[in-house]
Amino acid sequence: MQQISERQVSETIRVAIVEDDSHLREGLRILIDSTPGYHCSRAFGSVEEALRLLGSDAIDVMLLDIHLPGMLGSEGVKVFREQFPSMLILMLTVYAEQDKVFESICNGANGYLLKKTPPAKLLDAIREAHEGGSPMSPEIARKVVSLFQKTAPPEVIEEQLTLQEIRLLKLLSEGYSYQNAAGQMNVSINTVRNYIRSIYEKLHVHSKNEAVSKALRNRIIT
Repeated sequence: MQQISERQVSETIRVAIVEDDSHLREGLRILIDSTPGYHCSRAFGSVEEALRLLGSDAIDVMLLDIHLPGMLGSEGVKVFREQFPSMLILMLTVYAEQDKVFESICNGANGYLLKKTPPAKLLDAIREAHEGGSPMSPEIARKVVSLFQKTAPPEVIEEQLTLQEIRLLKLLSEGYSYQNAAGQMNVSINTVRNYIRSIYEKLHVHSKNEAVSKALRNRIIT
């Protein structure tokens, strides 16, 4: 247990929050600070306040509300990316608005989550972003895919996915974790990881959400 604790401390993810709802902001701060491996460095009520006070603080991941007083989060994400290029930004919203989703992603957002996302999944999304992924709530991922379907033709997939790989992608698109998907498929978690590696190679992607988005965009799953 001691080894796990030391490993978690050494990999602590520094998080900042920009959210005008003080109750939600405080709730997120407590959730993050009370979880090993995470630390809420700063919390702000607006983009302007964050820009004024963030200074040289080293932040790994920012949770940024899309609807804020003054500058909207969907606009602020571009400013944050310019001033803090190494900081990753996850957008938070109450509902999946197609225009704001598109604007935020175009401005450099690394992921997009609904505020109703369960605490455990929110923490997983922060870590996924930190590890190079692009986490999105399933409802938002589908809207992003629909936008891509309108603007880009399906790609040619050179290697065909197996039925098990397609089934796994379908479960992941519905929000299942690797562990729960393994249970649904009656296989081990290691088998699921092998499927994931194969899927990544065949689809030429590097994260779960990229794989799901590409599969939806190319009608591999619906």
